[in-house]
Amino acid sequence: MAAPVCVLHRTLIRSRGALNQASCPSVCRDLLYVVDVHRYTRDPGFSIYFPHSVLHGADLYDVILTDGHCRLQVTVDPPLRRLVETNVLRRGVALRHASFSPALTAQLPQSSGASEDGADSYRLVSAEVIGQDEEDDQGGGVSQVDDWTSLPWFRTMDSTGHVLPLRANRTVFLPLWNNTDFIGAGWREAPPTDDDDDDDADAEEAEVRRASVTVAELRTAFLSGHRSVTGGVVRKQLIGRIVNKSRLMYYGRQDQNCECPYKVELDLVDPSGLVCVVLWNSVCLNWYRRLKPGDVISLSRFKVKQNYRSNTHDIEVSVNSRNPRAQICVLPESSVLPEDLPPAPEFTFYNSLQLLDRPHGVICDVIGLLTFSGRPERIRTKDAHGVEFFLEYRWLRLEDGSSDYPVMVKLFSTSQPDVQRQLHPLSVVVCSRVKVIRVDQHQYLRNTTYTQVYCTGQGHHSVMGYRKLHPVRDFIRWLRSQDDRQVQSRALVGGFFVYPPPPVSLETFMKHHRGSPGFLQGAELQAEIERLCYRERRTFCIQATVTMVTHCRAGQVTVFNSSSFPCVLLN
Repeated sequence: MAAPVCVLHRTLIRSRGALNQASCPSVCRDLLYVVDVHRYTRDPGFSIYFPHSVLHGADLYDVILTDGHCRLQVTVDPPLRRLVETNVLRRGVALRHASFSPALTAQLPQSSGASEDGADSYRLVSAEVIGQDEEDDQGGGVSQVDDWTSLPWFRTMDSTGHVLPLRANRTVFLPLWNNTDFIGAGWREAPPTDDDDDDDADAEEAEVRRASVTVAELRTAFLSGHRSVTGGVVRKQLIGRIVNKSRLMYYGRQDQNCECPYKVELDLVDPSGLVCVVLWNSVCLNWYRRLKPGDVISLSRFKVKQNYRSNTHDIEVSVNSRNPRAQICVLPESSVLPEDLPPAPEFTFYNSLQLLDRPHGVICDVIGLLTFSGRPERIRTKDAHGVEFFLEYRWLRLEDGSSDYPVMVKLFSTSQPDVQRQLHPLSVVVCSRVKVIRVDQHQYLRNTTYTQVYCTGQGHHSVMGYRKLHPVRDFIRWLRSQDDRQVQSRALVGGFFVYPPPPVSLETFMKHHRGSPGFLQGAELQAEIERLCYRERRTFCIQATVTMVTHCRAGQVTVFNSSSFPCVLLN
């Protein structure tokens, strides 16, 4: 049990009788602190948990609160989700006058200590988020707790376990700002272990592996309608090398109950051909972080299906965690017969000079010294079902010494959050499988589904096959000849950046927008601004009369009375 001085215990347990009435929430007068915020997609049970909030979007948020003595996981009531979307309700802030109501739960946290009847599951229905200055004035705070993960959960002495979404049958959370990266301890860095499988694996690793079926044989058997391939599970062993690895693809929808709605596509090659391998659901949790381009793997107990999504693959190998449970093993190259050893991945490096005359749509690889790393930004988009979500990206500027033109990369999330956090100026960065984009006279590079990023400090360059290629060696020679001070003087991070540059005339602007400028006026502009979310990037076209112009020197801050003189800052 929590200590008697526990604010959460005193507030929620003392008012248990009143809490059984949804119309009578319990209010905590003391400060509570947010130690984590989680996001996940709702499922068909949403209308049961929130019968009056069916139009408040597809995402739900759970927050973990502490009073310094224990932790409690609660769900943010949908009307409050705007606080999370604008990053007002975030990790580290304090809440005052927090109101809680009891709620049904889809699944309890494995370590929350909540009773099986769900009596200790709550919703945060209202709260006042206070700033850091006001929090310091009142003293205390989560900063006084050295390690909040050591605090026990509400109504228990246990502080360990894996936290799950409260109001949906999902096994993992989503990152707050995109659907592409992974987050949480559920994503394994090491492959799963099983006692029975380990014994078999140890016996097999002691001998040389040989493939019992090839890509060409699978394709021929499937296209000819052979029952051994089309009618069930392929139990033979397929050995191949991963040459491309896609980003994580999240397909969770609010009308589906899938617990782990992820898939990953791998391009697998053996001496006979290339095939698309699709990892589904919990297989992604167990293997996505473990598998990488260049790995030699063996597959068995999989299904072969028609591929309808790709123009380059006619079949696909479907790998599931059940029905059947596929077997995956990463093999050392020494354990594979030379005639079965797949070829190594190939790279097509272009330097900044060669990129100048490459046409739109060309796929290539680049290496360069990172001299500018932009701030993360987000743009809205929609999936095939019309559901709106955000894509997160940042701009990178790479230099390689082959020309005076830098390589500009619009880098979207690549499901490598650890790598993207290390993209600091003066790092050596390799971007594989990027696409050339041409807009008028301007050119930049952009992700593809299979883009991978390799960066200094992650141990990538020393183990990758590209390190011996001539374009890479030429770049290293140029890098060694550079003066450190001159390079440091060109290094930039963050800030506001637009590329390609916006049009300078209304005529050009209308040409790009098919003759419809889409001017916003007054209340329309205000409504669009209020709709903006954290890190969201949008471009507005406004039509207004200039009533005042104020000049100030660079670096000088001018304070405006916004109530008297609404202003627009021109960058």
